[in-house]
Amino acid sequence: MKLLVAGPSPFVRKVLVVLHETDQAGDVETVQVTATPGGTDAMLKAANPVGKIPALVRDEGTTIYDSRVICRYLDDRRGAGLYPDTNPWETLVLEATADAMMEAAVLMIYEKRYRDTTEQSPAWIEAQWGKVESALDALNARWMSHLYGPMDIGQIGVGCALGYLDFRHEDRGWRAGRDALAAWYDTFSARPSMQATNPAA
Repeated sequence: MKLLVAGPSPFVRKVLVVLHETDQAGDVETVQVTATPGGTDAMLKAANPVGKIPALVRDEGTTIYDSRVICRYLDDRRGAGLYPDTNPWETLVLEATADAMMEAAVLMIYEKRYRDTTEQSPAWIEAQWGKVESALDALNARWMSHLYGPMDIGQIGVGCALGYLDFRHEDRGWRAGRDALAAWYDTFSARPSMQATNPAA
């Protein structure tokens, strides 16, 4: 199988972490492609009609895209249990929260990188950061018991989201006032799967 990737995407990292955590990293070849708001290469368009990464080109069967779909497929392929069989809703909500954080953080970068300076909206950028901060506050206040529970896709998603904040938005200081979440991330980020996929390494 081939995993189409581009740059230090947190969505790609989430899939890579799942591959490591489920002992499937050796089954997948990563292939760098171009995926920007201004252009997508032919290989990626052929794999995913909307031109987004990651996309998993399987040896048999259709290509799978969207990190949530790919991670669910990889979990099912190995029977890893990252998605609980009973009452999976907390795990899925946590994954969705992490994905929303990643999307907002990526859009902030896109606004600065791909729009002319005269067209950029500082207010829009701050609105995206406001979404991230709301999610961080919720995680710190209500999700710590889940984060310290059995490994699941929600934890992986949050770990990758926080890693992306460190990588692209370190100056925002997301840890301030969120000691519980920061302490959890310090432990989680030391996992071999996180170390192996660290974009800053």
